[in-house]
Amino acid sequence: MELFIKYPVDVQQELLYHLVALAKNTEFGKEHKFSKIKNYDDFVNAVPIQRYETIEPLIERCRKGEQNLFWPTKIKWFAKSSGTTNAKSKFIPVSNEALEECHFNAGKDMLGLYINNNEDTQLFTGKGLRLGGSSAIYEDNDTYFGDLSAIIIENMPFWADYSSAPKQEVALMSEWETKMEAIIDETIEENITSLAGVPSWMLVLLNKVLEKTGKDNILEVWPNLEVYFHGGVNFNPYREQFKKLIPKDSFRYYETYNASEGFFAIQDRNNSHELLLMLDYGIFYEFIPMDQYKGENSTAIPLSEVKKGVNYAVVITTNGGLWRYLIGDTIKFTSTSPYRIKITGRTKHHINVFGEELIIENAEEALKSACEKTQSVIKEYTVAPIFMNGDKNGGHEWIIEFEKEPNDLSFFTEILDNALKNCNSDYEAKRYNNMTLSMPKVHQARTGLFYDWLKLKGKLGGQHKVPRLSNQRDFIEELNELL
Repeated sequence: MELFIKYPVDVQQELLYHLVALAKNTEFGKEHKFSKIKNYDDFVNAVPIQRYETIEPLIERCRKGEQNLFWPTKIKWFAKSSGTTNAKSKFIPVSNEALEECHFNAGKDMLGLYINNNEDTQLFTGKGLRLGGSSAIYEDNDTYFGDLSAIIIENMPFWADYSSAPKQEVALMSEWETKMEAIIDETIEENITSLAGVPSWMLVLLNKVLEKTGKDNILEVWPNLEVYFHGGVNFNPYREQFKKLIPKDSFRYYETYNASEGFFAIQDRNNSHELLLMLDYGIFYEFIPMDQYKGENSTAIPLSEVKKGVNYAVVITTNGGLWRYLIGDTIKFTSTSPYRIKITGRTKHHINVFGEELIIENAEEALKSACEKTQSVIKEYTVAPIFMNGDKNGGHEWIIEFEKEPNDLSFFTEILDNALKNCNSDYEAKRYNNMTLSMPKVHQARTGLFYDWLKLKGKLGGQHKVPRLSNQRDFIEELNELL
């Protein structure tokens, strides 16, 4: 890590040449003349930016057993990723190199960073509770697909099972609610020292643990619990709920940034909200400034040209055979020495129906302000536009499920609206005198609304999450039906 922190651009450049050289004799490499690529500009000219839809035909051929299409070594694993806005599944290739050099290395580095920062840790005196995806591994034409967490658990060395709970057969159970019960039964008597999983689903598990044991907080069940490794969604809406469940000042939270496509960044300091971009996991990074974003027709820049505070879409080239691939996430750099980032949202998850350019980061910031001023706590939320109708203005419709509701929802709405104006000048301009946008409409959801909605869609557990912002009304209409 010290090497890539000291020489970030050199490490990334060397990595790109290595990936291109490895794949030059694949079908993709021959088609894009990899053998003639001598520098970054050659690479950009030879390979267009890609979405999943562009490379899907190659992936489908690989899933049917063809090899050496976009990566030279045999690929038999595919991470099934449904995303939040698209019901159609994506199958992301996971090579042995991606497993070993990216995902497994990241797990070791995450622990290494935590131990380096907390030398008195007792982490290994107990077990880590892992809450993976609610999916089994499915065989298909001698290739296998499943949730990424299931693929990682399936491929872990046998000794990793000794320090983890639940055991592999429970961790890989496919029926989510049955699995929850099995995890609780197996772990309540164990000495659990760490947690790992997506915050929304970890909260469900921890609340069920308290329900089953009759305890007041999680430390009464697992007194030696010291750290929660989390990722997958913005943690801010969940922070207060976790503090309530785990009332311990010295308890640590460590954030990671990983996806089916790769493991990208890890929190490298205690009590930090920034993530260190990991530059030696076989992933070459490029970035598109969001104010110039045109999807596949965008112009990307390498790491050496990024600036702090700019919102970028992330483009990756990986040792799993993804070439200049748009992952759909947006980030901002908080530091360029070393390169540290904050996740700001998704390229698709924003609302820009009226030119207001509302992104997830704005929504989270405004909600935090509204919660602080009304002593409320949010469990889940989603936002969609209210389209203009005749002489009626447009607006934004929010559905919020509260853990602790505000005394006055209209006061909460007013603070939320003002906070959005403060953090987004485009929103403020559209709200001026209600000319384009009217006051937000906020509905209070009944308890369990979002859980029931995900259950109806067969999306309980794992990487499934509630879509925060959408330019369409599909999700909010379905939720309103249930509401």
